[in-house]
Amino acid sequence: MAQVLRAVFTEKFKKQFRKLSQTLQNRFNTKLPILLSNPRHPGFRSRRMGGIDHFEGRLTKHYRFTYAVMDNEIQFLTIGPHDEGLGKK
Repeated sequence: MAQVLRAVFTEKFKKQFRKLSQTLQNRFNTKLPILLSNPRHPGFRSRRMGGIDHFEGRLTKHYRFTYAVMDNEIQFLTIGPHDEGLGKK
């Protein structure tokens, strides 16, 4: 049985998450257990970001989140509309 990773949320992620609509918050909360059990699940279309050890995943077509996988945890870095969710704004 695969190990379930522990979720860690940065302050920036928490602040951005609170600004999301309730629908998007619910969507993320529904998908979170899947991501914690399999960070490479195809439903997130996750991919490595430009040579650094961070990944981006899709919440919806227009909303993204970034994260880093370390040891037995996933650190969630940013979430939001495309550029903001990728930490570009």
